Amino acid sequence: MKKNEQQYQQALDYIYSFIDYSLTRNLRYSVEKFNLDRMKQFLQLIGNPQANYKSIHVAGTKGKGSTCAMLTSILANGGYRTGFYSSPHMIDFTERIRVGNQRISKQRLVKLVDWIRPYVQRIPELTTFEIITAIAFKYFSDEKVQIALVEVGMGGRLDATNVILPVLSVVTPISHDHMKILGTTIEKISEEKAGIIKIKVPLVIASQKKIARKVLIETAIKNNAPVFDSEQLIRLENTEKSLDGQSFRVQKIIEDYFIDRKIIPRIKGKEFYIPLIGEHQLSNAKTALVSILLLNDLGFKITVDQIVKGFRKTNWQGRFECISKKPLIFIDGAHNRDSFRKFNTTLQEYFEGLQKILIFGASEDKEVEFMLKIIRKTVDKVILTRTEHPRAMEVGELKKVTEKLKIKSIYSESVEDSLQIALKLTNEDTVIIAAGSIFIAGAIKRIWMDQTGK
Repeated sequence: MKKNEQQYQQALDYIYSFIDYSLTRNLRYSVEKFNLDRMKQFLQLIGNPQANYKSIHVAGTKGKGSTCAMLTSILANGGYRTGFYSSPHMIDFTERIRVGNQRISKQRLVKLVDWIRPYVQRIPELTTFEIITAIAFKYFSDEKVQIALVEVGMGGRLDATNVILPVLSVVTPISHDHMKILGTTIEKISEEKAGIIKIKVPLVIASQKKIARKVLIETAIKNNAPVFDSEQLIRLENTEKSLDGQSFRVQKIIEDYFIDRKIIPRIKGKEFYIPLIGEHQLSNAKTALVSILLLNDLGFKITVDQIVKGFRKTNWQGRFECISKKPLIFIDGAHNRDSFRKFNTTLQEYFEGLQKILIFGASEDKEVEFMLKIIRKTVDKVILTRTEHPRAMEVGELKKVTEKLKIKSIYSESVEDSLQIALKLTNEDTVIIAAGSIFIAGAIKRIWMDQTGK
């Protein structure tokens, strides 16, 4: 192993030597474990780097990453120096921390880990995610970003990122996920997500279930935070779609909600393109567009042409991403019942007439039976597998679910083998899709890249 790579691995080993709740089975949410006072103390110790730039805080169950990626691309094309903090990563840790479209370099991460070590020793019981978050905030400050897109790790109220005072809060669609931790009902989960809403800070919400919308709006009213419902404010029309992306036209914008209205007539009727497929991505585009209009109200200057270029150049892997045209292979990070409904709709819409082979694996805390029940009539073959992630469900447990649902499945103990099995079953009228977990999607992409050298 080269010296630089060895130093990078040692830095990661150090970060992961702390409490890492993302790897913990049967985790329970509590103030003792998720303590914002500890995070605030830590950030104060390192100079409160998060106060040196503006930020947008994004919570939600699905669509956080895609929405942040769109916003990052639009702002970057508008001439702004942007930061983007997301989790988890799909293939490499450096995906989590970016300036513009560039990941943090491994060498820079090593230096930041060395820099932060003495401070870590002074705060008891820091977690892996808290340390990573502090590193991201420090990196953005050092890089003099003007605005950072900060994605919530889990929940919102007690998440380590919930120490920032953003110029804008955004909540993407809320659905059932992390129920052992956040609660078993949409209402309870929504209350946790609503924890990011700050006093007088504008709130953008995506299309929500009725109870989720109610919780968000009531919380916003308590905090005197104006609410901008993207589903009500903007109507889009899908004009063209392919396996590479889709175009849409803005049919309607309710102008009364915005201060800077000069740009709105130029957006109406305008056609935009995003290199992401699926109807749900249009919902994410609405949320991003409302956020950009609000940023213009807050003093940012982003033109229609910059919005057009930003949408077109959006780069977000693992969301119905095509990693090969011949054979046809897609990966998707769908991992709960709501995202699987959207996943199923996209499969039916884009791959009608093709044999569909699904490589499926999931974390042990996910609603596997719901997910497979949704997809069983759409896919032709299911290959069950697991990654090496500590929370990955054993193949034997997945097998029990498919047997209960009377789904004929093939079982593979490794992701590498599952891909080889799928390829042997493939002909020119077949699509292979990997889903169920971002880790399955990432593993398939990494294996395919290693095999093909791409």
